[in-house]
Formats: sequence, C-alpha cells, structure tokens
Amino acid sequence: MRIAPLLKALGDPVRLRLVSLIAAQANRETCVCELNEAFDLSQPTISHHLKVLHSAGLLERSKRGTWVYYSVNTEALGDLAALLGGGL
Repeated sequence: MRIAPLLKALGDPVRLRLVSLIAAQANRETCVCELNEAFDLSQPTISHHLKVLHSAGLLERSKRGTWVYYSVNTEALGDLAALLGGGL
C-alpha cells in the first residue's frame, strides 16, 4: 500500500479527528449521523472529508437504509503504524 496518500489524507486536522473518532468506537465503525454531531461543520463538509479518507483507503463504508456507516481500514492503519513504529 502506498503511504503518501494516507499521510496526505490525515494531514487535515478534521480528517485526523474523524479517523480517531471512528477507530475509538468499540466495533471500529460509526454512522455518519453520529459524526456530524461531533463537529461544528456542515454535513456536506463532513461528507467531503469522509470521502477523502475513503478514497485514500483509510476508511471503508457501507450503506444501511438511508445511513452510511464508516469503519477503519485496519490494514491501512497497520501500514501507518509500521511506518511510524519502524523509525523509533
């Protein structure tokens, strides 16, 4: 997996916080409706950030009824962890 796109996607503080919030969930997934409540941003702005994270491969998504659920891509996070842990 290419690391540069992952780091670029996480370079924005909102996107970094989104990944952190999703990863902190017990099942490592959450509904987009719950993410909107955590920010003082419009729903389209949150959706844009989620799309960037999904396109970079950091998040996976599934549609359930009218809601979209996002989960972390553990392989991508593992690649980042290996990169960051390998230099210490």
